[in-house]
Amino acid sequence: MRSPAALQPKPKLSGRAVLLLLLGALGVIFVFSLCIGRYAVSPAEVVRILFYSATGRSHLLDPTQVSVVLSVRLPRILLGIVIGMGLSAAGAAYQGIFGNPLVSPHVLGVASGAGFGASLGILFSGSVMLIQGMSLAFGLLAVITVMLLSRIGNKTQLFVLVLSGVIVTALFDALVSLIKYTADPQDKLPAIVIWLMGSLASASYRDLMTGAVTILVCLGVLLALRWKMNLLSLDEEEAQALGVNVAQVRGIVIVASTLITASAVSVCGIIGWIGLVIPHMGRIMVGNDHRILLPVSTVLGGIYLVLIDNLARTATTGEIPLSILTAIIGAPFFAYMLRKKGAESV
Repeated sequence: MRSPAALQPKPKLSGRAVLLLLLGALGVIFVFSLCIGRYAVSPAEVVRILFYSATGRSHLLDPTQVSVVLSVRLPRILLGIVIGMGLSAAGAAYQGIFGNPLVSPHVLGVASGAGFGASLGILFSGSVMLIQGMSLAFGLLAVITVMLLSRIGNKTQLFVLVLSGVIVTALFDALVSLIKYTADPQDKLPAIVIWLMGSLASASYRDLMTGAVTILVCLGVLLALRWKMNLLSLDEEEAQALGVNVAQVRGIVIVASTLITASAVSVCGIIGWIGLVIPHMGRIMVGNDHRILLPVSTVLGGIYLVLIDNLARTATTGEIPLSILTAIIGAPFFAYMLRKKGAESV
């Protein structure tokens, strides 16, 4: 029997070549992103700052440039890379196990649940720890609720799981609207709205440590299971015949993807479209084989979010929320994909 990957047309470049090119692009964009902003720093100075700081000689450098590069831009860019990687991998994993290209990390209500938790935290105190803790807790609560709702007998049907996600998303969206309605319009309401639209403006090394550990661990789990995700696209009986415990693999992938999404929302708010659009870009480059699609989507997601954040912080004098830009770019791209697929199917 041929694997699903064998049924796909071969791309012009091998998957490994694409991955290496993307990793090279990520390195270039990383340095470029450290240079740009209201206080411009040359690429040579950025490399010098990174090298001297790593060797303990940062006292020989301009302290203003060191502060801008290391304290302001570096944690923000690293956090953007980690979150972009996580959301893209989660989206590719969800689409793989559900066998549906329209599924994204928001499908199980985790983003809405985490957004509600963050809104509640802002309403109660505004403490960053409380906001992030409640965001993570309610994100997990949302997915647990979905799993319980979709349980029929001893089995979980995929379409019931997705419908349960729609229900839980609608419930938490309504609760967020209720919080916004009751929040102080001069203080709390603007903070809630800005948080829900997603931003890396206040990123710090503490945020990086808070979010990156969970995201990177779960990302490692998804990458380790990428071959088994290929088998999940087969009939359940066929996958079991090949030695895959379908329910166990599917459960692990859902939990890992959910933790990634909840952790991302807990540190920088809701950033939509990445988990939906980036896996499609990855498929255009390397096909549907998750063994290479998942790593390519992961790196592509890191590049994409850093570029979006660069645009958000340099296009105007103020910060543009990330979800606005990801929607402006993602929606036309997805519409193009739908039209293209529709034309191919005629």
